Amino acid sequence: MDAFEVNRARAKLALFVADVFASVPRKDQRAKGDCYLRGLMLDGRRKSIQAMAERLADGNEQNLQQFVNQSTWDPVPVRRRIAERMVPQIGPAAWAVDDVSFPKDGKMSVAVAPQYCGALGKQANCQVAVSVHAVSDTASCPLQWRLFVPQEWAHDAARRKKTGIPEGVGHREKWRLALDTFDELAGWGLVPPVVVADAGYGQNADFRDGLSKRGISYVVAVRSDMTLHPHSAEPLTPPWSGKGRKPQPRYRRKPSPVSALAMSHGRPAFHEVTWRQGSRGPMRSRFLALRVRPAGVRARRLAQPAATTEHRHWDGVLPEVTLLAEWPEGAEAPSDYWLSNLPAGTPLPELVRLAKIRWRIEHDYRELKHGLGLDHFEGRSWVGWHHHVTLVTAAHAFLTEQRLAPKADTADSPSTRSSMPSRTC
Repeated sequence: MDAFEVNRARAKLALFVADVFASVPRKDQRAKGDCYLRGLMLDGRRKSIQAMAERLADGNEQNLQQFVNQSTWDPVPVRRRIAERMVPQIGPAAWAVDDVSFPKDGKMSVAVAPQYCGALGKQANCQVAVSVHAVSDTASCPLQWRLFVPQEWAHDAARRKKTGIPEGVGHREKWRLALDTFDELAGWGLVPPVVVADAGYGQNADFRDGLSKRGISYVVAVRSDMTLHPHSAEPLTPPWSGKGRKPQPRYRRKPSPVSALAMSHGRPAFHEVTWRQGSRGPMRSRFLALRVRPAGVRARRLAQPAATTEHRHWDGVLPEVTLLAEWPEGAEAPSDYWLSNLPAGTPLPELVRLAKIRWRIEHDYRELKHGLGLDHFEGRSWVGWHHHVTLVTAAHAFLTEQRLAPKADTADSPSTRSSMPSRTC
């Protein structure tokens, strides 16, 4: 946005800030939030605090630095209000789990470490955050963030103290951070219609099991080498000789890789589905849905206690899910795969639409990063990072709100009517 567009939107922005920052106790802090959001939305290649302050007529670099890096305001209630406000407007078809990386130099930025960096497509020094987004075919909005703390930071007292990592925060796998986020959002009264995720999460049996135990439906990508049993496969129990441990029921045929099982049905079994209109016309490909049973040691170990609790014995039967496979026109073999625990009768076009809906957050990440400076933060502290991503989320939510329904009323928080931010920064 240029300066004219930002100034024209200031009245709407003031109401937005009054609502989503109502939990911030001080009037001058809410005013700085308004100022920071305008700085993020203004055109400019860099969204560092210094650059934003220079572009704002009422910008004060020292004040904004203090507001982001040292101020004690809690970002969680702000993100909660953004989520409560945006979910009804977006009307999500799904929630998407994703990783976002922030390349960094040096080793003193909070939670930075050599690890896979999606932004660069290789191992690099970076920060990584787990995010959950409400997603529809027309819009998305981040609902919550978790900064991933690498193992090397778990007991590095010096760096933890210098960057202000809270005492109870340690290393936790990304899939666990995602499940923690769903639990927190459920505490806010927000529950996903369906969860979608890439293979980094979908391949993980514990993640899928965690969703199922929470009663959450999913459509998640998996790799071609994941192994499955056909739905019709049955475990067998060999006769007991009367000596030693009784044999356990097992599937006697080896499971098949996803790619082999899908390809064995042949190209004619795949049906053409159009899932949305792209910039160059309809997006379509050929798909097949099969009922299958995920195999592997971990899948078995997760299934056995659940079955024993429910039926008091283990019959060896692995849970069934749907495999969705895509075989693009002209390709020699299927190319992409997803697993879903949606009901068996879910229509193929609906499975495809959900499997493909993650494109929306990739689209909006371009705005979050390049337009709003998500990865431009130059501070090093835990507090500063969380303040910055919350403010970027707020700016993105405000712009999304204007695009979706510029004249629509949004439910007010109780304090919106009684507090308005100052107009100076």
